[in-house]
Amino acid sequence: MPEERQHRLRKDVEREAERMKKAERERSSLLAQTAYLGSIAVLFVLPVLAGGYLGSWLDDRIEGYSVRWTVSLLLLGVIVGLANVYLFIRERE
Repeated sequence: MPEERQHRLRKDVEREAERMKKAERERSSLLAQTAYLGSIAVLFVLPVLAGGYLGSWLDDRIEGYSVRWTVSLLLLGVIVGLANVYLFIRERE
C-alpha cells in the first residue's frame, strides 16, 4: 500500500510540475501584451475618427446642418468601435 501511494503521489507531482512548465512557456511577454492592447486601441479609435471626419465633411457640404452629421457619425463610430473590440477579444480567447 505505501508504495502505491508513493507512486500515485509522484505521478501527481510530476503532472503538476509539467503543467506549471507549460504555463510558463505559454505566458505572454510584455511586448505581446502591448501589441494586443495597441490592436484593441486601433480597432476602437479608427471608426470614431472616421465618423468624426466624415460627419464634419458632410456638415460643411450641406447647408443648415451645424453639427448634426458629426455627432451622429461619432456615435456610430463609437458603436462600431465597441463591436470591433468585442469581436476581437472574443476571437482571441
